[in-house]
Amino acid sequence: MAIQWFPGHMNKARKDVTERLKDIDVVIELLDARLPASSANPMLARMAKGKPRLMILNKQDLADPAITEQWLAWYRAKKQTEALGMDAGERAPAQRLIAACRALAPNRSGLEKPLRVLICGIPNVGKSTLINSMSSRKIAKTGNMPGVTKNEQRIILADDFELYDTPGMLWPKIEVEEGGYNLAASGAVGRNAMDEEEVALELLKYLLLHYRAELAARYKFDVEALDGMQDWQALELIGKRRGAVLSGGRINMQKAAEIVLTDFRDGQTGRITLERPAEWLEWEKRAKVLAAERAILREEKLKEKEGRKQGSR
Repeated sequence: MAIQWFPGHMNKARKDVTERLKDIDVVIELLDARLPASSANPMLARMAKGKPRLMILNKQDLADPAITEQWLAWYRAKKQTEALGMDAGERAPAQRLIAACRALAPNRSGLEKPLRVLICGIPNVGKSTLINSMSSRKIAKTGNMPGVTKNEQRIILADDFELYDTPGMLWPKIEVEEGGYNLAASGAVGRNAMDEEEVALELLKYLLLHYRAELAARYKFDVEALDGMQDWQALELIGKRRGAVLSGGRINMQKAAEIVLTDFRDGQTGRITLERPAEWLEWEKRAKVLAAERAILREEKLKEKEGRKQGSR
């Protein structure tokens, strides 16, 4: 199942961001530290090409700290790019962000040349909460559902520092399948655009590979019992342990999936990161091969269709 979610207000946001970028000096992109590459918007990267960028790995307190360091180094190695890790509930983060943005655009300062910064991010990445912390007062709406912010906001953080907030925005086509599942697991995708049981199974598959100890601790398993266990078996066992049982002893897999996803999103499963830089490169490479194969098939079908048309004349 391919995960895709691009409702109408996101298309409007894309147009608004394109227009606003003409006057912007620095772009802040807020990423989910648990899925740094999956939550990086390739559409924004193209739109903001040539602009200095500050990548914020938000919710790092929920992510695997060793893997977060790998991702910070990954982004810092890119041109005109700085990267910072940030906790979901960090207090007074404004000075750190302002200093990082000023370093990226040192020629912009003073009332005559105010630094203009655009902050973007996927839905439910914690952008509104961060903005409220930065401004020391509640400006942006917050919520645990994707798509809370719908309109652009302008926030003055200093006399010569203007911050423009934008609605949470995905992109029209998610090419990397694993990235789509990770976005869905994080809560960035609307529920009507995914099968929660399938997303939970993909999440469990990754946890069984990389985070068996955390999985066992959360659901009171014996770690050794997880050896060779399949994702669906783990989901069934979690459902049984958590009382998601239907009449006749059948497991309510939908309820079990909701438990797994909620525990991950709330950080109850432990400090988990769903991708490493090397893994992402492999996923991206595979996605490009599949896209090329699909393009060839489409071309062949078009030629076949055209051939049938000509033959019927």
